[in-house]
Amino acid sequence: MNKLIEIKDLTVNFYTYEGVVRAITDLDLDIYQGETLGLVGETGCGKTVASLSILRLVLPPGKIESGQIMFYTDDHTLDLLSISERKIRAIRGSLISMVFQEPGAALNPVYTIGDQITEVILLHRKRDLANRALEILEPQLEEDGRWARVLKPFRRWQQRLYQRMREDPNDRWIHYVKRTPVLRHMFRRMEKEAEKIAVSLLKEVEIADPHRVIKQHPHQLSGGMKQRAVIAMALACRTRLLIADEPTTALDVTIQAQILELLKKLKDEIQTSILYITHDLAVAAEICDRVAVMYSGSLCEIADVVEIFQQPLHPYTRALMAAVPKPGEKPAAIKGFVPDPLDLPPGCRFHPRCQQAMDICKTQEPPLVEVAPGHYVACHLYPGGQVEDAG
Repeated sequence: MNKLIEIKDLTVNFYTYEGVVRAITDLDLDIYQGETLGLVGETGCGKTVASLSILRLVLPPGKIESGQIMFYTDDHTLDLLSISERKIRAIRGSLISMVFQEPGAALNPVYTIGDQITEVILLHRKRDLANRALEILEPQLEEDGRWARVLKPFRRWQQRLYQRMREDPNDRWIHYVKRTPVLRHMFRRMEKEAEKIAVSLLKEVEIADPHRVIKQHPHQLSGGMKQRAVIAMALACRTRLLIADEPTTALDVTIQAQILELLKKLKDEIQTSILYITHDLAVAAEICDRVAVMYSGSLCEIADVVEIFQQPLHPYTRALMAAVPKPGEKPAAIKGFVPDPLDLPPGCRFHPRCQQAMDICKTQEPPLVEVAPGHYVACHLYPGGQVEDAG
């Protein structure tokens, strides 16, 4: 498979009054086209910060210190950390979008669901909307009759406006027309087409009676419907990458299953890649093609979903598997606590909690090595990248 996102040596720190919080250190991670990559780990390990870094949404006191995030499109390759703010704003929502953990916080309570979905469409799909408006407008120019003759000059001017937008959606003259109150109604046709697209998106995410829902405010929807609306908003532009940050955490198990099925169906239909962030290993096993395990800001293990569950190699991954409740078995808690990001231990960050820790683990941080095709582990138990070297 071809790469879609390639993260190289990403380091993110947060500068607080108590000291420097090292949230992510030298992260290397690839996301391939058409796959669902699961990013799992305990709370506070840096999963969300890594996803926010892709969209350059890390806010102060956070700072992306170094690294590259290469985004491979059909036409060219972009480093998302070095392009201008204008370019990254054009990418957010159109090529890369995000479904946040709490849909109630992601939706603006003042605006209707329809307003919030159409805003994305009007911002990123101007050419498509201009084409749709012209398809409706051009037959009207051929009509004959008293009112048609009266409206013809206005429609001709509107036609030229849409043609100009189709050629250059960022035309400065169009921007001025939009900002002029007396002329703003010229874009009403495009707004109506955006509303039609919003209704079709709500149908795609299996919301009943979408014509009614687009007129409602977020507080009038249930948790599951809010999450579906946020997913519809994220997929409004058929994005290349969808980042889903624990989208089912606050939902009951039946709605959670429906959302997971919905994500799998939409992934197949629009051929998008998904970065699915979760702390639930059962969810990762259900939806992901590959799984990457994070601990305290760094990667421990990456492998195919079947292989990582059948043959987990890193002691932390094994401990996570053992902590999952199973019928007839008592879950084994991981001893100790996640290290304080203000005072990380030297060497391997998991060594204070690891039952297989060696002297080298306390002084040297292990590199991420390939122990089998597509299976990477960062552990001193595999110094040469060979599985049989495990103790």
